[in-house]
Amino acid sequence: QVQLVESGGGLVQPGGSLRLSCAASGVIFRFNAMAWYRQAPGKERELVARIMSGGSTNYADSVKGRFTISRDNAKNTVYLQMNSLKPEDTAVYYCNVRPGISPYWGQGTQVTVSS
Repeated sequence: QVQLVESGGGLVQPGGSLRLSCAASGVIFRFNAMAWYRQAPGKERELVARIMSGGSTNYADSVKGRFTISRDNAKNTVYLQMNSLKPEDTAVYYCNVRPGISPYWGQGTQVTVSS
């Protein structure tokens, strides 16, 4: 059974930083792409960043240059380093993996950027 457990969210002032972590189990982690999505109130869930099994990455335009996704295959963990945070980054952030037909999601972690 695939499980994804996110951590690291919280309240931060504009311009601040946070690092999110997602620990995966029940999946051959090193063979799978991992992704972070977010969903703000009243908006659809959107892709923030993805890292492929080989390490290549892609980002939403809104976070390029500010966010960095990385992975540690030895720890079955994917990270999202978020710098220069803005109020519009406020959302619930979800970890995602799709080892087959169906995607799996974590429970989400709240990120609030406010002064």
